[in-house]
Amino acid sequence: MSPTVADEPCHRPFLIGVAGGTCSGKTTISERLAELAGDENVSLIKLDSYYVARAHLPLEERAEANYDHPDAFDWPLLNDHLAALVAGATVPVPVYDYVAHTRSAQVRMVAPSRIVVVEGILVLYEPLLRDRFDLRVFVDTDADVRLIRRLERDVAERGRTPDSIVAQYLATVRPSHEQFIEPSKRHADVILPHGGMNAPALDVLLARVRELVSVG
Repeated sequence: MSPTVADEPCHRPFLIGVAGGTCSGKTTISERLAELAGDENVSLIKLDSYYVARAHLPLEERAEANYDHPDAFDWPLLNDHLAALVAGATVPVPVYDYVAHTRSAQVRMVAPSRIVVVEGILVLYEPLLRDRFDLRVFVDTDADVRLIRRLERDVAERGRTPDSIVAQYLATVRPSHEQFIEPSKRHADVILPHGGMNAPALDVLLARVRELVSVG
């Protein structure tokens, strides 16, 4: 499905990239931004939606893939969608099935808004994507906290076992974090220690959003 141009294109969106390690608090911060600005002013896009399609592979092989490596993502599609949003088009964002480890047949239509927030572990890694952002944020949370959160989330929401989560963390999640995600922090304009629990740092970020909404 191709992007469609809105009837009344809005002003160029302000693009915010929110990066950080797995379960660092990226979603919490992105949702707080949307809550403050209002759904009509913020479009949220998750990098996880752009995992490459793997339906042609056996389930066992899909489950063993490294989902924290840059090669796991469809960067051209995400960049095309952001370019379309900036141009005033509505885009069909893929919906990923975490149980089947591939894209579902559904899409989520995302319309351009005053602010577009893209959140995900590697949104500050890929150069073309990184250069699109007007504000680059890195959510910095201790590794033990992130691991505990990932255990709780994947057991409750994704039907995983604790043993499989720990094995994946040691085999791919932690090495990819150290090799790709943590180094991308140097590209951030704002670093938020302790993730969504850092109220003073979050207030600074929210103040910028208030300013954008008030003048939009």
